[in-house]
Amino acid sequence: MRVALAVVALLASALGRASTPWWQVSDALDFTPHGTQPGLAYPLSSSDSCKSCHASSTNTDPAFFPWNTWSGSMMTNATRDPVFWAALDVANHDQPGVGDYCLRCHTPQGWYGGHVVKTGTGTVLDGSNGCRLAGDYAQPDSGNGSGPSDYAGETCHYCHRLVNAGPQGQSPYDENANAWLDDGDCNGAGAPCRRGPYDYPDGGAVDPPPHPWAQSAYHMQSALCGNCHNVSTPDTSAGPLRTLIDGAGRDTGIPFPIERTFREWQQSDFADVVFRDAFGDAPAYRPALAQSRQCQDCHMPVSADPNAYACVLESRGSRAGMLPVHGFAGGNAWVPAILGGEYGPALNRSTAFAGTVTAAQQMLAAAAEVDIASAKLKLPNGSAAGTLTLRVRVTNLSGHKLPTGYAEGRRMWLDVAVHDAANALVAESGAYDAANAALALDAQARVYEVLQGVWNGSTCAVSDASGKLQFHFVLNDCIAKDNRIPPLGFAGGSDPETAPVAQSYASVAPNRLANYDDAPYAFAIPAGTALPLHVTATLYYQTASGEYIRFLRDEAQTKGFPDENTLCSGAPNRPFAVGPQSRTRAEYLYELWNNAANDATQPGHGKSPPQVAGNVDTIVVGG
Repeated sequence: MRVALAVVALLASALGRASTPWWQVSDALDFTPHGTQPGLAYPLSSSDSCKSCHASSTNTDPAFFPWNTWSGSMMTNATRDPVFWAALDVANHDQPGVGDYCLRCHTPQGWYGGHVVKTGTGTVLDGSNGCRLAGDYAQPDSGNGSGPSDYAGETCHYCHRLVNAGPQGQSPYDENANAWLDDGDCNGAGAPCRRGPYDYPDGGAVDPPPHPWAQSAYHMQSALCGNCHNVSTPDTSAGPLRTLIDGAGRDTGIPFPIERTFREWQQSDFADVVFRDAFGDAPAYRPALAQSRQCQDCHMPVSADPNAYACVLESRGSRAGMLPVHGFAGGNAWVPAILGGEYGPALNRSTAFAGTVTAAQQMLAAAAEVDIASAKLKLPNGSAAGTLTLRVRVTNLSGHKLPTGYAEGRRMWLDVAVHDAANALVAESGAYDAANAALALDAQARVYEVLQGVWNGSTCAVSDASGKLQFHFVLNDCIAKDNRIPPLGFAGGSDPETAPVAQSYASVAPNRLANYDDAPYAFAIPAGTALPLHVTATLYYQTASGEYIRFLRDEAQTKGFPDENTLCSGAPNRPFAVGPQSRTRAEYLYELWNNAANDATQPGHGKSPPQVAGNVDTIVVGG
């Protein structure tokens, strides 16, 4: 493969590569040299082939059936996500060809099927822009009759063929989708095993599946999720594309950590097997945990429905207490709402997308605890204003940082509002203007986020000369800010990949950081304010900030990105009649984001509306 890529590079140079648009060039660098490569002996099957047994059309069963709960998730729709496509164009412009690395995780069907850059036959494609994928955004996963659609995201067959070692016993990976796939014949069945956590002994309560299968402990472990939920700079054939520069300007040599959700979990008490049986000797800073808690425990909770069953060939109730729901809910309630409006009817998934929105909101509600404490009011004296001081504690109840995941545009913040006895607003920190998608960054505002940037020789630059935030994840090599709240018992305080930056957290035990943040506030209370005061603290989560969406749009405009049908001109199945079409991918995203519709038919379709996380706490002062 490397030889083939080198040949392409030489030919490109000889033919005047400089005249070739960046979006039609596959870089000579191999961005995906590790793990199972394209050219599978047994191609991945469409998830629609699983639908015939693992989906239900009844009114109640979709609440737990694997295909129904999976079909509206962001896992499933990772290749339909308009935010992804707009960001991909920026990445490919910043580093031609790097889209191969991005698409590997977002479309296993397309990448392993040889529709991106590597074909598995030695031929190299210019598909790092995604233009050579089969199908389109609105086609069913089974495609249009010529093969499965590559827009099917993380497919059933992909996840259930994952193994934790290579075919010659190579070590497992836990990042950048450097996965190992089972590509062998399962006990002479003529297809690979479909792996899952359960065994099916003869005479058991559940009959064995009609397809080849194997029990897999790996599918009960967070390491499986780490394949795509630890993301570093591309680990190319020539080494890391970017290495981490620390706050003093030193090159650590560490591949730049773009996302670290899995590692954050590894460094928390949720992963700490030392405390599996620590009922009697748990540290004072936390309750005892009977066992480690894997990603699957929260993101694939076991259905509580006594009628649960996983396959139409089984009897109702046969999987009661042992059927993980395949919803994979996170905090993203905005993009599933967009996809439901854009593609839901064509995919027959409107109900599934709406279910994902609800599940994300429920996940956020359980992610944190907000508590107002230590409130003191100094009453106004004559014409002089008084002062209200208080502290708001936000406790992270999740198994990773709060928030976690992809850094660009993702944030949480505290809105602390003070109203008088007549409900008139007296003071506020962290106010959000929904019409303009603008968060007021007052001096007391507590915004939980990670800001990554490019070292400019003296500092970690996260904005341009005009002060506008920049988001070039493929070029970033430093971290200017990471004040996200650690998970319970976080042991990563001195880890350069996960340590807080520009904020410190208290130590609650040796090498363990607190999983809460105490935010102090002081508000001026004008003379004559009607008492009592009502103070409300609300924690908000936002998938994509206005600064991020506008950045993507501006990059497409100023750098001259082509509209999608021009970008993909001459590629298979083009031009498209769905999605961006005659617009750039970023322009299409911006239009979706700027859509004022935010009613019952398209909840959350507007400017990535903030979602409440945790409880809303209210106290009365001066009554």
